[in-house]
Formats: sequence, C-alpha cells, structure tokens
Amino acid sequence: MPRENFNDLLAFITVARAQSFTKAAAQMGVSQSALSHTIRALETRLGVRLLTRTTRSVSPTESGERLLNTVAPRFDEIETELKAVTELRDKPAGTIRITATDHSTRTVLWPKLSKVLKKYPDIKVEIITDYGLSDIVADRYDIGIRNGNQVAKDMIAVRIAPDMRMGIVGSPAYLKNRKLPAKPQDLTAHDCINLRLPTHGSFYAWELKKGAREVQVRVEGQLAFNGTYQMLDAALAGYGLAYLPADIVQSHIAAGRLQWVLEDWSPTFPGLHAYYASRRQSSRAMSLIIDALRHSE
Repeated sequence: MPRENFNDLLAFITVARAQSFTKAAAQMGVSQSALSHTIRALETRLGVRLLTRTTRSVSPTESGERLLNTVAPRFDEIETELKAVTELRDKPAGTIRITATDHSTRTVLWPKLSKVLKKYPDIKVEIITDYGLSDIVADRYDIGIRNGNQVAKDMIAVRIAPDMRMGIVGSPAYLKNRKLPAKPQDLTAHDCINLRLPTHGSFYAWELKKGAREVQVRVEGQLAFNGTYQMLDAALAGYGLAYLPADIVQSHIAAGRLQWVLEDWSPTFPGLHAYYASRRQSSRAMSLIIDALRHSE
C-alpha cells in the first residue's frame, strides 16, 4: 500500500473505535462526508467491506475486525514512540489521559496533581470520570485509577492511597422514625440510594463484611445515581441510606449530619492504585504523573 494511504488506515481505525462516522469526523476535524468517502475508497482498494453501516451504528465486519486488531496496535506503538522522542527535549510534554471515579478524582488525583502541574505547563492531563472499569488499552487511556483488587494482573500498578473503608450512612431526619437495621437483610425494608454501574447496566450490590462473614445486598429505593457525591447529597437531604467511602462522610458524622448504620459490617478494600500498560513506561510525562500520585506511608 502506498505510504500516503496510511492516513486512510488511521481514518478506518478511528471510525471502528468510535463506532460512529459523526464522532470519528469530530475527532479528526474533517467532514462526515469526506470521512465516508475515504473509507469507501479504502474498501475499494482492498476489495473487501470493512464496516457494516446502519442508521444507528457502525461496526467492523470480520475483515474489518481483523484489520483493526492487527494494524491498530502498530499505530499505537508508533504514537507512543513519537511521544517518547518528543519528550527527550528539555521540558517534558504530552497529553496523559486518565480514567477515574469522581471520588478518586476529588480526594486523591486532583489534590496531588494540582501541586505539580503548574511546574510543567507542557504536560496536559485529561481526567475522565468513569465507573465502568474501562479497558484502558482498548479505550486509549494512559492511566486507570481503581482499587487494588480491580486492577488487571497484566498491568503495572502503583499504590496512590491507603486502604479504603466503606460504610452505610443515613441522616438523623431519615432515621428518626425508622427502626435501625440490625443485620444486612434488614436493609430491604429501607429506602436506599443506589449506584448505577454502566459496565453491567445494573445497580451495585453493597458489599458488607463482619469478621469472616461477607455478604452482598441488593437494595432498592427512590433514587439512583452514577456518582458518589450525588449519593452523598441525597443522603444528607434525608432520602435514604447510602453506601459511601468513609473519608467523605467522616466530617458529616462528626457534625451530626449523618450517622453510621450497621457500622460493624463496614468493609475495608485495597487502596487506590494507578495502573498502566508496560509500553507507557518510556514517557517522561507519565513518570512525572505517576511519581506525583505515588502513595508514601
């Protein structure tokens, strides 16, 4: 294939990953019609159909899937090496894309990164809030932030925070005329504030632990959110019980705005870790970000 047609392959990869001509055109800064023409021309030269188009979505054909799986990683490697060469200049530079929950962003990521980013104006950081446990390689993130037990074994992981305690809380106004739960099963009689998980399209089951006993409870209530702080606000407003990280409710408990429920069933999970693929190690910008996040006892 002529060298000038490499851009056509990049166009195909962008469309296949975005599963949309509209989104891909916006990412590339070209018109949708021009991008569609580029893909049709590539398919004509190769003599195979690469994408299946419907009115609602775009997906790779069998030939397109094979091309995507074999060619896209090569372009990713080239992009990574170009970033590494660029960073050999005096000032570290580049864009670091991070996927994290709102809780980890507010309590760990931003407090730590805000202290160092002003020193390195050529490093750009994108933080994408996500509870979906994204595949950071497939979704082209540089770093993922998750609890230690949620990190894939083939990733390099660095602890960035101490172990995290979770617990159930409710406001005095909500609990005033209700019987306090004595065991996890009693939660089914309460209004509970749910967390929607995009990965499975379902609500998060509350994970509780007391000694060697572990249970998962699926709760119901009037409200559900896809973020920690909306759940906290709803609990403070008296809309029900919420299952939240202890570090963001402690001040409210001390002030009497919230109180623990089933406190002896509060579990502790491995602390937050920053994880990344091994091929990202050569980036100076990556090293600076990881060092800034690294947890010290």
